[in-house]
Amino acid sequence: MLFREIVIAGCGNPLYADDGFGPAVVEELQKLQLPDNVKVFDAGLGAPHFLFTLMEDAEVPVKKLIIIDIADFGANPGDVTKLRPEDLPPGTYRDAHSWDLSEPLQRLKDVIDITIIGCQPKRVASHEFELGLTEEVEGAIPKTVRIVLEEIGVEYGATINHQGTHLWASPGEATGDAGENP
Repeated sequence: MLFREIVIAGCGNPLYADDGFGPAVVEELQKLQLPDNVKVFDAGLGAPHFLFTLMEDAEVPVKKLIIIDIADFGANPGDVTKLRPEDLPPGTYRDAHSWDLSEPLQRLKDVIDITIIGCQPKRVASHEFELGLTEEVEGAIPKTVRIVLEEIGVEYGATINHQGTHLWASPGEATGDAGENP
């Protein structure tokens, strides 16, 4: 089954610096045990247009689509915002193959609840490959995961990472003893 009730799609290409933000967030989300009605996948670059178009005729009706991608909204690198399809001016949200992604989203928005979680990039390579996210954008991954989990109604507040801090804690946020409520 390609789709589920809730679809989380990370868009972008990790070969072009901060454009790899969506796939990096998806990688973190795939480490978690999420409800059975949630499908998380790396939509890559050219696939989003086709995947969003396919959702119209999905075997299982998609009720919620969360898209994770970079977005230039004039903020500081690493800042994260939530957008709706109607917030995207026509022709401004395109993939690398010049597909207008806002067009299928405009068609879907009346039947699927769509949220776009965008991160302000610092650097997107255009002619040369550049692996790795900038520090600012990499730092936005935990916050974005937190936003996604809130969107789908999953609470992972007490999960601890390998550094001993809450996995979804903001930078500098301390943790309490195991079992202690924040």
